[in-house]
Amino acid sequence: MIKFSEHTKPIIIAGPCSAESEEQILLTAKQIKNIPYLSLFRAGIWKPRTRPGHFEGYGETALQWIQQVKKEFNLPVCIEVAHPHHVELAVKYNIDVIWIGARTTTNPFSVNELSLALKGIQIPVMIKNPMHPEIKLWIGAIERMKNIGISEIAAIHRGFYYYETDIYRNKPLWQIPLELKTIFPDLTIICDPSHIAGKKEYLFELSQKALNLGLDGLMIETHFNPSIALSDKQQQLTPAELHQMLSQLKFLDPHSNDPLFNNTLQILRQMIDEIDEELLNLITKRLNLISQIAHYKKEHQVTAFQLSRWKYILQSRKKLAKELHINEHFIHQLLALLHEESINIQNKILNEQKKESSQHQKN
Repeated sequence: MIKFSEHTKPIIIAGPCSAESEEQILLTAKQIKNIPYLSLFRAGIWKPRTRPGHFEGYGETALQWIQQVKKEFNLPVCIEVAHPHHVELAVKYNIDVIWIGARTTTNPFSVNELSLALKGIQIPVMIKNPMHPEIKLWIGAIERMKNIGISEIAAIHRGFYYYETDIYRNKPLWQIPLELKTIFPDLTIICDPSHIAGKKEYLFELSQKALNLGLDGLMIETHFNPSIALSDKQQQLTPAELHQMLSQLKFLDPHSNDPLFNNTLQILRQMIDEIDEELLNLITKRLNLISQIAHYKKEHQVTAFQLSRWKYILQSRKKLAKELHINEHFIHQLLALLHEESINIQNKILNEQKKESSQHQKN
């Protein structure tokens, strides 16, 4: 059985989005079998489609093709499961690893059904993040698998659906998998840049960023001829393109044994700690001034939110940030957080006014 925690890093999972024919599966597997770090061959057996009328996979027939991959190329294989029946077939065809897709993770009822079907079966399980940025659903799915005794669990970060227009198919929101790592320090987290990108031209930059952040591997969709793929053709690499991309990626270590490096890093971190302390003290001063302003507004019956002031803050601080070469998006988010807390403080004080008035009327 594959053990994620003991597996050689990075973990590379590759194979087509969908199992479309025996020829396609075997030809793709043959062309990627010797790729460095290849840990698992992947293929979609059942394809949940947003709308009917699209290719939905060949089901059990395709599992026979996957078996051939194991026999001919000695490659461990993994598939997605969404129903208890899928679990039964995965066990029947000796699948090495299964994964739970984003749509399924979004639904606790479905995850619970899968957990009941998996009880007593020791098969490694990978869990993709839910469609929307709700980390509790991701945590819940992991906990359900742990609770039924699954010992080998990994998470797959495949990005999150956003209604806004973006260059990527799904927003990475890297802070969410990093938060998951904070909650489960020993959890293996694999990035699926194919589903984040939606187009193969973004795969390298996303893969490198995932590795830079310390994620444990990559799941990359690979097809011997993506132009004829029945699903997600734009985001799939040819085996040659996959090999080239992997050869160009920098695989980083989470730690260094160099004493000079560690000593220098510690000094720089101490400097950051001191600056953070100063920042927190400055924020405290800012919040105290907000409270004074709120009491002053309360006396003069003025609203908490002042549009002209908020526009001035955004414009003036962004201008200064630009001069200081600070990322505009970052400074906007920071200002928005400060402003949100400012409004919360003012609302609390203004609401006290209502309570006082109400009490006065009663007396």
